[in-house]
Amino acid sequence: MQNFSLHTHTLGFDGRNTEAQMVEQARALGWSKIGFSNHFIVHRNIKSTKMYQYALKGGYEQIYSSSFDEAVEKFQAHYERVDELKEKTGFTIYKGMEVDFFRGDEWQEGFKKAVKILKPDYLIGSAHFVLTRDTLYNTHDLKNASKEEQNLLLHKYYQNVRAAAESGLFNFLAHLDLMKKVGLGLEKEWIDEERQTVEAIAKAGARAEINTSGFKLLYDEPYPSKRILSLLAEYNVPVIISDDAHNVERLGDNFKKAEELAQKAGIKIFYDPFKTQPQSVITSGREIYRGGLHE
Repeated sequence: MQNFSLHTHTLGFDGRNTEAQMVEQARALGWSKIGFSNHFIVHRNIKSTKMYQYALKGGYEQIYSSSFDEAVEKFQAHYERVDELKEKTGFTIYKGMEVDFFRGDEWQEGFKKAVKILKPDYLIGSAHFVLTRDTLYNTHDLKNASKEEQNLLLHKYYQNVRAAAESGLFNFLAHLDLMKKVGLGLEKEWIDEERQTVEAIAKAGARAEINTSGFKLLYDEPYPSKRILSLLAEYNVPVIISDDAHNVERLGDNFKKAEELAQKAGIKIFYDPFKTQPQSVITSGREIYRGGLHE
């Protein structure tokens, strides 16, 4: 069974525990390593979303930034703490980030510059927001939208996931069917969209996570669904198991259950970015390594 997690969140962003407490728990579990991947969400309109008001009330405004400079400043302080903790404990700790991907050259150029400054060890691609006509919708915003709006934005959501895979920027992609969180995309009519998405992931040579936080929902399955797991197996997409832990109690949560589901679906390739050499791609004349942008 996988004995590490790379998708975790800590205090100071939207996690409940410090980096030191998470490392202490990882050691108690007998793990070989841990990675911290706090939210890196940057968009000029991010603070005008409905979700931002809830973030303020919950004390989670730290995860939202209107500019890349603002986000870099937050992560520099976090990464400094991680470096100090690595030196103090001798434990293997990786510096990552869970990045909300937005389409557009301006966003991608800004992101690449931020990565060159921060030099993270790995990058997780995600999509919590859907943009239409300069309005950003969070996953939760769609719950009370009309059926027509829900369908339109769900299509856009899957387009974002495919674009994130095709960008070549990320080590792996998080919770492929996040919209399931608000009950969207469950019908069989979405199977073609799911297949297109898995095809795009496979064609791009990308990887996907099996996120055990999905077990908290009513469907008794992780993100992604059992039918998407079968597609990942069909297209030989490598997977990594994630707990998306926001506290120490969630570290390693349901890993065995996720592994059994993956094997039952026919998945044979389990991915660890730190067991193999980084895979490089060429984008816009630059070489971008999965796991960070380097000179």
